[in-house]
Amino acid sequence: MGFLAIDIGNTRLKWALYAAPWPGSALLHQGAVFLETIDELAEGDWDRLPSPTAMLGCVVAGDAVRRRVEEQMGLWEVDAHWVVPTVGEAGLHNGYDHPSRLGADRWVALAGAHWHILQRGRPRAALVVMVGTCVTVDALDAGGRFLGGLILPGFGLMQRALEIGTAGLKVPTGEVVDFPTNTSDALMSGGSNAMVGAIERQARRLRQKTGEEPLLMMTGGAAAKLANITDLRFEVIDSLIFDGLLMLQAARAAV
Repeated sequence: MGFLAIDIGNTRLKWALYAAPWPGSALLHQGAVFLETIDELAEGDWDRLPSPTAMLGCVVAGDAVRRRVEEQMGLWEVDAHWVVPTVGEAGLHNGYDHPSRLGADRWVALAGAHWHILQRGRPRAALVVMVGTCVTVDALDAGGRFLGGLILPGFGLMQRALEIGTAGLKVPTGEVVDFPTNTSDALMSGGSNAMVGAIERQARRLRQKTGEEPLLMMTGGAAAKLANITDLRFEVIDSLIFDGLLMLQAARAAV
């Protein structure tokens, strides 16, 4: 009963094949490709995989990219299913003004965070940060209700915005330092501290709103980089999106 989980972001497609469609299942294979090379999956990485019997994915890159992925899945006899956020699912409650407009990746990451919370034995509020092309900072209360969140530009977007909007700032990538003395470090330190400041402020607000110290979870391609900058103690969970897909799949199968 192999289960294929797919996460299609703005830059890369990440996939994982699990032994069974529920959280904690054994990971058999995984990989990632840039969106430009999606059309090579069927004859490349996926050609060597055993055929999955179920699949669930989330996509933020648009319908055209989703259709390209479904074409590559044609080598298996498995239906493609994609997450669309709803008012509630798998113990989560969606507090977005228009629930279906919440990014599917954010909803899935919250499901993954909710599963991790449940494994720790007692309900807790959590702040869930994803660091990719964009940075999202989402708040979850102890009852599993999504309270709302922020969307910020990621490292690359901040750098490009400054290059486009100013003259003479096309410089090599710098380092994050307390008091930058060159333009490269000033750009990297400024962008990084802007993200960290927003995250730390949301953590304070969530603590004040819920009256407890929230769990802090971070995921995404540049999560480790950002987690090392903040004074908060974040747990970096690389599999958070896949954990969420497994949880949602298990909840759907139980209905």
